Amino acid sequence: MGLVRYLAGLLFIIAVPVALVTTTVRILANEPLVYEYAIDEYDATQTTGIARDELLRAGSELRNYFNNDEDEIFVRVEKDGAPIRLFTDRETIHLRDVKTLMTKSFRVQEAAVIFVLVYVVAVFIWARESSLRVLAKQLLLSVLLSLAIIGGVGAIAFTGFHESFDQFHRIAFDNDFWQLDPSRHHLIQMFPEAFWEDAILWGGLAALAQLGALALLSATYLGLTRHSVEPHDLTSDQP
Repeated sequence: MGLVRYLAGLLFIIAVPVALVTTTVRILANEPLVYEYAIDEYDATQTTGIARDELLRAGSELRNYFNNDEDEIFVRVEKDGAPIRLFTDRETIHLRDVKTLMTKSFRVQEAAVIFVLVYVVAVFIWARESSLRVLAKQLLLSVLLSLAIIGGVGAIAFTGFHESFDQFHRIAFDNDFWQLDPSRHHLIQMFPEAFWEDAILWGGLAALAQLGALALLSATYLGLTRHSVEPHDLTSDQP
């Protein structure tokens, strides 16, 4: 049982940053304000020649697509008084690839969140005081791991964002349909590369805020219970 507890503790330390990152991605992908920002900040109405209301409706259809069971998305909007197809076949294929990646991310997020909740509940139900201190220490270790990950990703991204962005696409997708033409493909006109740089910054700041709250909670508890018996390892509640 000692080995099982130790492995469960290590999984918890890893699962916390995974849950934070994937939850942040899921929130950003489904938040209407994010789509409004992309359209307004980078003047997609002028770039595409399509009215703002039409682009916002297209954004809503994209959010629905990422959360439904449809294999492909087909969006029609009005341009110059006539209905047009918003996305070309190339863009539609890329969106299908994006949906596959996001669906996997959503499943990972759900698994990580469930594991973290089950682990915390189990500790609270069966633990003595020292085990709750173990949980607080594990959270602090997880915060350090998360900060290392965020710091590494941030350093790579913002020292050469364009190269990092391209490399991510080459790793994430097994085709070149992500290579779109800004002069004619509406998808990249609605969500230019600069927008993704902003989105990564927002995600990083949101994750840092959550990590700060977890670190404060853990440190406060450890400070209040500092006279409790200390365990010998990450998961054992035995002195």
